[in-house]
Amino acid sequence: MALKPLPFDEALIRELTRTYPTPFYIYDERGIRNRARELSAAFAWCDGFREFFAVKATPNPHILHILHEEGCGADCSSLPELVLCERVGIRGEEIMFTSNDTPAREYVKAHQLGAILNLDDITHIDFVEELVGVPDLLSFRYNPGPLREGNRIIGRPEEAKYGLTREQLFEGYARLKRMGVQRFGLHTMVVSNELNADFFIETARMLFELAVELAERLEIRLEFVNLGGGIGIPYRPEEKPVDLRYVGSGVERLYGELIRPAGLHPLKVFMENGRVITGPFGYLVTQAIHEKHIYKDYVGVDACMANLMRPGMYGAYHHITVLGKEDAPHDTKVDVVGSLCENNDKFAVDRWLPKIERGDILVIHDVGAHGHAMGFQYNGKLRSAELLLREDGTVEQIRRAETLDDYFATLDFSPFQP
Repeated sequence: MALKPLPFDEALIRELTRTYPTPFYIYDERGIRNRARELSAAFAWCDGFREFFAVKATPNPHILHILHEEGCGADCSSLPELVLCERVGIRGEEIMFTSNDTPAREYVKAHQLGAILNLDDITHIDFVEELVGVPDLLSFRYNPGPLREGNRIIGRPEEAKYGLTREQLFEGYARLKRMGVQRFGLHTMVVSNELNADFFIETARMLFELAVELAERLEIRLEFVNLGGGIGIPYRPEEKPVDLRYVGSGVERLYGELIRPAGLHPLKVFMENGRVITGPFGYLVTQAIHEKHIYKDYVGVDACMANLMRPGMYGAYHHITVLGKEDAPHDTKVDVVGSLCENNDKFAVDRWLPKIERGDILVIHDVGAHGHAMGFQYNGKLRSAELLLREDGTVEQIRRAETLDDYFATLDFSPFQP
């Protein structure tokens, strides 16, 4: 049975459970820092390269602070994400505000912070002008439609609600130029959790060719292109990670072929990854509390879909390690389930695992992005704590577990009080 490595052992987790009851999330600081550095090194050839970490993936101030120390900015899509960045000290053009169907107050806040506004629709030009005037810098999100293939997560670009068409893109930049906008950017995002490295190189080709055409047709010189995110991670042990250096060198080659001959150097290259930065370095720790044997065999744990919805929502695979039984035979086929009143509340279906007994600790891998952040409170479930494994081996709580008082805080019980 293929194994996935862990940055901790059973003894540490057992000790942690004395203070922090399961389930809880734990993140590996060293892994996150090293991954951010790996991406930066892959694009070191590009002066001004920046990774705008997708805040929605792991919206915790401690994680954002770590990544900010590593030179990352933040990709935000809502008012709370903007405020979270503000409180951590991420401001100005370290923030890319990319949202859709955006309320007015959110554009206003983004503008107040000095964020780069990345408009999702051509009608947002007038909307933003009415709210904040004419910003010095504006960007558009491009949806290539049938000109480009998406992947199974994003789907066909022409059926996605995001971005401007090619025709709208040129019309939009012409309007911005007439309005007096001085600085321009271009962004796209056409895949999610993609393991084919060449896809991202071809995305760069698409944006570089647009940059050249914009310069030729409209005499507009882009300041940056944002390749978006979507770099996948190997959820299954047999899968291979994306070679970031291969991606970086491929984009560099196209830069030399397309941007330099057109006289458009320097052009900054940005990305907005979330999953590949923190995903492999987050773990959901849960305890086996029941077993059941009917038409199938089940292991019940104290986490549920409210803690991690990806397996139930998408049928996504997440590897599971039973601590202390890593080398035991994986000879028991079970469904690993939670207690939610939904039959898709399953972390694994027909999974071969070691014989699991009550009290065993299970670690669910690769949950550092879109894990805790996608949690919910159906069935009155409370969100779990988040812990951070520091580089020096110490562990600190970076989000406490919710309590019943938290759950009831927004309800009005006053009519029922004696």
